[in-house]
Amino acid sequence: MKRVAFCTLGCKVNQYETEALSGIFRKAGYNVVDFEEEAEVYVINTCTVTNLSDRKSRQMIRKAKKNNKNSVVIVVGCYAQTAPEEVSKIEGVNMVIGTKDKGKIIEYIKEMETGGDKLNFVEDVMKVREFEELGVDVYRERTRAFIKIQEGCNQFCSYCIIPYARGPVRSREEKNILNEITSLARKGYKEVVLTGIHIASYGKDIKTTSLIDIVKKVHEIEGIERIRLGSIEPTLINEEFIESIKSLKKVCPQYHLSLQSGCDRTLKRMNRKYTTQDYRKSVALLRENIKDVAITTDIMVGFPGETDEEFEETYRFLQEIFFASMHVFKYSPRKGTPAATYPNQVSPEKKEERSNMLINLAFDMKVSYNKGYIGKVLPVLFEQEVKEMEGYVEGLTPNYIRVVCEGNGELEGKILNVLLKETVSDYMTGEIIPENGS
Repeated sequence: MKRVAFCTLGCKVNQYETEALSGIFRKAGYNVVDFEEEAEVYVINTCTVTNLSDRKSRQMIRKAKKNNKNSVVIVVGCYAQTAPEEVSKIEGVNMVIGTKDKGKIIEYIKEMETGGDKLNFVEDVMKVREFEELGVDVYRERTRAFIKIQEGCNQFCSYCIIPYARGPVRSREEKNILNEITSLARKGYKEVVLTGIHIASYGKDIKTTSLIDIVKKVHEIEGIERIRLGSIEPTLINEEFIESIKSLKKVCPQYHLSLQSGCDRTLKRMNRKYTTQDYRKSVALLRENIKDVAITTDIMVGFPGETDEEFEETYRFLQEIFFASMHVFKYSPRKGTPAATYPNQVSPEKKEERSNMLINLAFDMKVSYNKGYIGKVLPVLFEQEVKEMEGYVEGLTPNYIRVVCEGNGELEGKILNVLLKETVSDYMTGEIIPENGS
């Protein structure tokens, strides 16, 4: 039996697509092994959000060939899509596919094995108007599943290469989403995470549905106990959305509202479609209507033209909003985006300094947020044993607090009430409450 190994870089969408590709290879008779092991085929699912993402992709390509010099190395994903010629020239690469037609990967391998000399299968994704249905049968993670509901983005933020890597918005058919989730629920999955490149745009191309419509239908699926939303725009949160969502008890009270900057002047240069005041209103609506809600976000430092004053505005805004969790990253010029040609590029040293300040702020806010739950009882979906701590398991509360308790692998996939006891670094310890309440 031939072996295939995967390396996934980047976002939850890539994780979903790797799971789908794993299923395609298994059906073709391959055994899926760890990336560190020797395999006949290596698939690197790449990211291109930053220069660091590109570099990591190249490192993994080279590592695959070292694992087995006679292997077939296939590069898929966003880096492959935006720089196919560059990727093709990397020593050891046998095939480049991109973000379109990934489902044809076995067909392409057979073509190569029968003497075909084509290396580059990347096509123009900007012309694509149909969602490529891949589908996932089983996840290696046994407790929650990522469900891709849409592809592409029409926002064209001035710094972002992703619309060029993923193409325009394409929404997945409702029936295919619901069938996949129903199948996963029957296999014991309790939580689904609805993900995509820009899930707030779900339904806008087909006009007959919307994000809230699909959430309502997923809510009806027996066996699914938690629904979590991927990253959304703050403009999605209005009174109509709140009125619909607050009655859906399976929806987790954790909203990842993309921010990028807390300064209106910077947001305008980024071509973001909201202001800090819009963001405040969205957060206020969530906190007024949803109990125990956690607001999480992404924040960028060092965008071209970001002055010390603009950064200080962002810092104060972050303190004001008070996030439960915050992902900080440094601006990276992407060739082909408007921001790459903007004047007043920020120095690497300044980016590093600002990044460190926000990482420290993010840690302090997370610890402070977690401390507010000491002594409270929350349900935890246990995911896995803690590798570094024998005899302990970890899981997540609905509002995305990571909790560590005494226990073993038998708790994986179970949702149990836990008394939260103390904060340790960025997680909390807890004590499982016996089901009889004693």
